[in-house]
Amino acid sequence: MTFGDLSMRLSYTTRLIGGCMAAPLALGGCATTGDELPPATFVAMQEGPGEEYVIGPLDELTIHVWRNPELGAEKIQVRPDGRVTIPLVKDMPAVGKTPSMLEEDIRLHLSQYIEDPLVSVIVNEFAGTFSQQIRIVGATEQPSSLPYRANMTVLDAMIAVGGLSEFAAGNRAKLIRFDKQQGRQREYSLRLTDLLKRGDSDANVLLQPGDVIIIPESTF
Repeated sequence: MTFGDLSMRLSYTTRLIGGCMAAPLALGGCATTGDELPPATFVAMQEGPGEEYVIGPLDELTIHVWRNPELGAEKIQVRPDGRVTIPLVKDMPAVGKTPSMLEEDIRLHLSQYIEDPLVSVIVNEFAGTFSQQIRIVGATEQPSSLPYRANMTVLDAMIAVGGLSEFAAGNRAKLIRFDKQQGRQREYSLRLTDLLKRGDSDANVLLQPGDVIIIPESTF
């Protein structure tokens, strides 16, 4: 074997090894590289309240004015423009306020007409603001926006949308969350196939208001 033949064989072998190494790297580039969240228990030992609820468009409210029932309203819907109207209070902004904030605003307005009004606001049916909804998009049976509730987990959200679609790559799913402290969005990896198909409880994580779950389809 001449030196030229040996050089050609070494060059071919190098290219072959390089190609074999490149293939896994290319597939690995499709994998989720976000941080991982700690697992959540399926049933919390001691459940606590969530963040105080913020009223959203199309929420249904009941407003009581103590000793003045004619000034309140039963089961009124917040309009798409974010306002409500009751007797003596026209076009009061409601969206973005907590029930206690809306109570105080209505109380201040009614104090022009009656002395020391006592107002209570009850949310009967809720959708929440966009910043509080959980959105699930991609390869799921029913892409949807869900109202957030205290102690909600990824498992709860996936049950609500009917689980993964036939071609979902559940273990490459991502959770996008806005980090208030850092002032930017962060990306976390999810293992939805392990959770839903294999019953891996470590893959279940707690959600926060405003989380977005993105589920890609398998490419093969």
